[in-house]
Amino acid sequence: MPRPAIKVRPELAICEHCDSVHRRLPLERGEAADCKVCGATLYRRPMLDLDAMLALAAAALIVFVLANAAPLVTMESGGTTTRGWLLTLVATTWTSGVGAVSAIVIGTVFLFPLAQITLYFYVLLACRLKLPAPQFVNAMHWLRRLRPWSMVQVFLIGTLVSIIKMSHLASVQPEPGLWAFGVLTILLTALGTFELRELWVLREEAQQA
Repeated sequence: MPRPAIKVRPELAICEHCDSVHRRLPLERGEAADCKVCGATLYRRPMLDLDAMLALAAAALIVFVLANAAPLVTMESGGTTTRGWLLTLVATTWTSGVGAVSAIVIGTVFLFPLAQITLYFYVLLACRLKLPAPQFVNAMHWLRRLRPWSMVQVFLIGTLVSIIKMSHLASVQPEPGLWAFGVLTILLTALGTFELRELWVLREEAQQA
């Protein structure tokens, strides 16, 4: 049975808190519209436009590859030098008997961020180039589900804390992969500022053009 078509009304905005319906008004960048009934934020115009968001998604994908291809840290102790990559550290954690920890890391630091970046690139490209994008609805739903589970920033903070603690026992040097994760954190944070509901509006406008 075919799925019924979803009709988006870009000229209207519904309050998520009191369900009151408002007509959208044009906003300047960074401005927000509040609900007249309960005062909650209805929608806001992002500081970045669609082209900037698409560029951020492409940059995040490139930086993600670099972050996982380059070593994170180099540790020297007792004349032995060891370099650590994300996937090798996960593999070491798995073989050491704490498989649950390695599974959480590979999910929240590798799989979920990669899926989130890919989905962002897909929906943003579809809006920008007015592509058919038959999986747009599913992509948007998965974007909403994956947002809370991408924890690159938590991994970065934990790695920095570990480097500081281990510096008393061995010589630990950050490598390009760690810096790439820092840049990736900034890019994902910037992507997260774009409200998903605005993409629905942009999609509807692209289909009507």
